Amino acid sequence: MGIYDIALTSLAGEPGSLGDFAGRAVLVVNVASKCGLTPQYADRGFTVAGFPCNQFGGQEPGSAEEIQEFCATTYGVTFPMFAKIEVNGPGRHPLYAELVATPDADGEAGDVQWNFEKFLIAPDGTVAGRFRPRVAPTDAALVAAIEKHLPAQVP
Repeated sequence: MGIYDIALTSLAGEPGSLGDFAGRAVLVVNVASKCGLTPQYADRGFTVAGFPCNQFGGQEPGSAEEIQEFCATTYGVTFPMFAKIEVNGPGRHPLYAELVATPDADGEAGDVQWNFEKFLIAPDGTVAGRFRPRVAPTDAALVAAIEKHLPAQVP
C-alpha cells in the first residue's frame, strides 16, 4: 500500500485520500488551531494537506466544525483539512505510520515532535522530505524541496 492508497476522512466527514492530489507536490502538516506556530497557514502555490491533532499540549481541542470555523475565519485557510487524527502512539493514523519512517535533515526518523511537522509528498506519491515544526514555510531548504517537486509548468 502506498501513501496515495491510505483512506482518509475530510474535516467535513467525506472519504478521501492523498491520491486525490496525485501529480502534485503535497505538504502534509499536523496542525493545531491554538498553537503559537499557527501563522504557518499560508498558500504556497501547491497543495497543503492539514491534519488537526490534539496530542501536543491539547492545542486542538475543538470539534471538526470548530476547527473549520477557526481556520477559515482566523487564517483564511483554503487548503484541504482532514479529520482530527493521532500522529504518535498506539492510535497513530496509518498515514503517519508511513510518514514517521522518513528521516529529517539530521537523519532522525520516528515520532512527530510537535504541531506543524511537515512531510513533503512528491507528485509520484513518495515521501520526499521531512521538516520539523520550527522549520518555517519560507525556510530555504523547504522552499527548494517544494520547488524541486512542483510539476512542470504548462505553457
